[in-house]
Amino acid sequence: MTILYQIPAPLATVSLPPERAPIFLSPFFFPALATGGFLCYTARYILQAAESVVQENRNTPSCELEGEYRMRRDALLEYLHSGTVRLEPVYGPESGSAVQRLTELTEEFAGTFDCDGASETRLFSTPGRAELGGSHIDHQLGHGLAASVNLDTIACVTPNDSRIIRIKSRNHRMAVVELDDLSCRPGETGSSMALVRGIAAFFSRVAGSLHGLDVYTTTTVLRGSGLSSSAAFEVLTANIFNHFFCNGELPPVQVAQAAHYAENVYFQKPSGVLDQLACATGGVIGVDFAPMAQGQMPDVQRLSLDFSAMGHALCIIDTRASHAALVEDFAAIPREMQAAAQCFGREVLRYVPYEEFFRELPRVRAACGDRAALRAYHYFQEDMRVRRQTEALRQNNFSAFLQCVRESGRSSFMYLQNATNYQESRVQPLGVLQAAAEALLDGTGAVRVHGGGFAGTMMVFVPLEKLDRFVQGMEAVSGPGTCHILHFRSAGSTLLLA
Repeated sequence: MTILYQIPAPLATVSLPPERAPIFLSPFFFPALATGGFLCYTARYILQAAESVVQENRNTPSCELEGEYRMRRDALLEYLHSGTVRLEPVYGPESGSAVQRLTELTEEFAGTFDCDGASETRLFSTPGRAELGGSHIDHQLGHGLAASVNLDTIACVTPNDSRIIRIKSRNHRMAVVELDDLSCRPGETGSSMALVRGIAAFFSRVAGSLHGLDVYTTTTVLRGSGLSSSAAFEVLTANIFNHFFCNGELPPVQVAQAAHYAENVYFQKPSGVLDQLACATGGVIGVDFAPMAQGQMPDVQRLSLDFSAMGHALCIIDTRASHAALVEDFAAIPREMQAAAQCFGREVLRYVPYEEFFRELPRVRAACGDRAALRAYHYFQEDMRVRRQTEALRQNNFSAFLQCVRESGRSSFMYLQNATNYQESRVQPLGVLQAAAEALLDGTGAVRVHGGGFAGTMMVFVPLEKLDRFVQGMEAVSGPGTCHILHFRSAGSTLLLA
């Protein structure tokens, strides 16, 4: 028996010869497939990149498929209980509770699918993520700053003797995808079925023939919280496919792209790829998306941030509001930014000089409207701000980092305008929580809209000496159990046990 912690070390992936370029992502937007006429990146480059990696490694023996690597379910359970130290590289001091969660996971799996103790079984984990900077600018090929957190989605997986993928998440309907038909289905748009079908389509192109899998998942990632529960599910599914069908050969960046492909093309959510990258790679990462314009990998760099050592705690405040009816609000942001870029003959704002934008602001207002102009202004300011945040982390300047967080929060309200539900003016929980947090912090710490906005959560860095009073005060406003104290996790999407 073996245990494998698939923790990505260097984020660099394989080098590809020039004749295969461009093989990654196109920066241009195509109107045919996604909500509101917006599709972030073309599928062709994503698929070609993954195909190249798999083909490069086709003749390389993989330990994953050999002998004792295929662990039976009863042996896996025994191994799981033989010591929490085996989970510590992923879960650290929370390894004990992880053993309990994984045990419950395997038991619920056995109660859902027909299997026995001899079934080949693998356990996976994918974390949620916190966005530290770069709100709504990844789709414009700007910069992003994010980190994986200590909340995750876990999965128990066994092969089945069919051509059907079955994924059951606790308290949700089972997603059933027949591998003989992986075309987009309009009736599935916006559903987990669409995500699974899109990921299966990706890997059928990359790996060739697929076989059936039975998957059971549970999660501690708060739904609708801005912690990317959807991206965690997508990346988890993509990494399962990566290990079963590609011998784990795709690196984290391309696992993220597989998930992003399914979200853009099948789920039809017009988003960037920062969330998937953070879930796949783990740790604190700074991302520059500009290389995608040349069909290359985004530039992903690991950074260091220990906020507890800086005397602060990271709190996520949940509004308990739903994103379900807000797809159009989200879609309008990249659409309006793109419209502003097109005033200058560009498809994304990354290639519009800021000075030219400001000089031509009256023309942008006339052509696109004031909200689009303000959102474009947010892009330029937020992109510069992320670069200052990243440099602050490199210089270990936490006060400068916090100042950028505060500025980003103000920009969300004033320019990006993703803090208000425009469909119901009486409902503005993010504004209420911002006001309450600022009052309780009293000039210390920092607070900003977290994730996509409109509903979801606020992110707050709280001085440790104020933490108890802060949690008590915030939950008096937002409700019991809405203030969550989080930590960063170094491991991204991970094959835990197999």
